[in-house]
Amino acid sequence: MKITLVRHTQVQKEYIGKYNGHNDIGLSYQGKKEAQKLAEKFQYEKFDRVYCSDLRRTRETIASFAQAKDALFTEKLREKSWGRHEGLSFDEITLQGIKYQNFLQWIESLDGEDYKSYIQRVKTFFFEDIIVQQADNVLVVTHAGVIKVLMSVVQNIPLKDSFSVELPYASYVIYDTNMKSFSIIKT
Repeated sequence: MKITLVRHTQVQKEYIGKYNGHNDIGLSYQGKKEAQKLAEKFQYEKFDRVYCSDLRRTRETIASFAQAKDALFTEKLREKSWGRHEGLSFDEITLQGIKYQNFLQWIESLDGEDYKSYIQRVKTFFFEDIIVQQADNVLVVTHAGVIKVLMSVVQNIPLKDSFSVELPYASYVIYDTNMKSFSIIKT
């Protein structure tokens, strides 16, 4: 099975570089243009299944896609919730007294969804909902964190390592489930 994992396009300017989590924010003007380019890129691609996070930034990303009419929107593909830290930058969070010591300490220090629950949610969706489907080609429009968690799980690498992978807005990753390989395409 081939799974094309699209990271949503650029968000509204005031949310760039923030821990957005479950904030239901929209796309910037640039993000809308990027979404249109992605729609053109995939316009002739035949997907057996189409899944999308139910948050606004992903819904707006897929809206121009020919395949949008077939999309199943689900909260299972949401980014991790950061609780009261949502919408804040790293610097704004550190001003609240949380100090960065290491990757896992940092994500455990922020409230919201427990990161182990988040990883389990992503694993369950991909390995119990998607992989078992009778499908050869699947499209998933989601968030960078979801894609990076999947990369960590499949490649059996530390979460810190997968989160160091650059995955810009509007980029996508091809995951070949047979080869357990990922190809990152930056647009």
